[in-house]
Amino acid sequence: MTVYTTLCFLGAMAISIAYLNSKIGKMQSTIAITAGALIISLLIIILGQFGFSPLKQAASHLLDNVDFKSFLLDGVLGFLLFAGGLGIKLDNLKDQRWEICILAIVATLISTCVVGFGLYYICQLWNVEFGLIYCLLFGALISPTDPIAVLAIVKNLEAPKRISTQIEGESLFNDGFGLVIFVTLYSIAFLGTEPTVASITELFVHEAIGGIVYGALLGLVFHYLISSTNDHSMELLLTIGIPSAGYVFASVIEVSGPLAMVVSGIIIGNVTRIKGFSEESKQLLDHFWELIDEFLNGILFLLIGLSMLQFTFHSEDWILMVIAVPLVLIARYLSVKLCYFSFKPFRRYNPYSISILSWGGLRGGLALAMAMSIPAGVMVFPEKQIDVREILLVMTYAVVFFSILVQGSSIVPLINKAKAWQEQQ
Repeated sequence: MTVYTTLCFLGAMAISIAYLNSKIGKMQSTIAITAGALIISLLIIILGQFGFSPLKQAASHLLDNVDFKSFLLDGVLGFLLFAGGLGIKLDNLKDQRWEICILAIVATLISTCVVGFGLYYICQLWNVEFGLIYCLLFGALISPTDPIAVLAIVKNLEAPKRISTQIEGESLFNDGFGLVIFVTLYSIAFLGTEPTVASITELFVHEAIGGIVYGALLGLVFHYLISSTNDHSMELLLTIGIPSAGYVFASVIEVSGPLAMVVSGIIIGNVTRIKGFSEESKQLLDHFWELIDEFLNGILFLLIGLSMLQFTFHSEDWILMVIAVPLVLIARYLSVKLCYFSFKPFRRYNPYSISILSWGGLRGGLALAMAMSIPAGVMVFPEKQIDVREILLVMTYAVVFFSILVQGSSIVPLINKAKAWQEQQ
């Protein structure tokens, strides 16, 4: 089966689940697709225990045709982040720029440390030799909130403007800083590199700042290209060039493609939308990218749900999975709470802001993709062939599933309370 055939089949599955949900379940579509894929995975595993092993083998073979890490990081991520950037209002972003910067940088760093040192302490109590560097590596990959999950689930709930801008803006921009932490710790853990202030600064400037600058230049180039034509089809086709060729070229010059897509999306969505598009294209732009966003999100969240079939779970894994979820939630709450101490002297905030930002800081496919990049073979439980990669993967998987299914589906009452308070002011 070819990769194209596999993606067509997965796309059909995602659409079918979304359609059934619209008729029966009425859940948010990405949550429904993830839950549906999880149910399918569990049924296949259970049937395998009763002798229907060919079904699991066929499903595993299907998933083997799609490299989840490459599919996300080298493929659809550019489209999804560009679509997210298109929907960001620049005026709202300017109003919350300091809050977003602090949340994206400081909150990510605090959460990484709390998760890393907390996990290391728990492992020491459990007499498990799981190195501090691996614990911090887990903290680095799980601390940045996932823009795809946040935009797919939280954005459409119409939270108060400031809360919505903070949680969307943080998720779109914290990947650059989170990547610097992850790459630095990865180099120490597996490459034996000794980090220096100069090397970390150079990495941050090259990846994060370089990505922002490249994204701004890319957005301006396509702004002038779109402004130079009145052909409706050509205007929309040009926007596809940014997350396709533009995203690939970012990896060639080794700058952050995700940040570049967000910045260029903000420029096209705020500047070009007003000055460059014809009236008809303005109306088509949102519908066009909403359709792309929905379709790619459907396949991505379906893959997240089905990826359970590729994991081998040991008893030690289940214990660490149970530990990981509350630990990450505590770290998220503490990091947001500490950041808000610096915000409150200068501005009055909705009393539900910290709760929504903590509970709505969702994790998704990006964390799984980073966990999948960990090399295999560094053993933690040699007698059971459990290595660092397996432990980091299953902990990430547990947090991602809890995040999407539990946090994503239960945040509505919090947002409704915040909206009610806002209306009373």
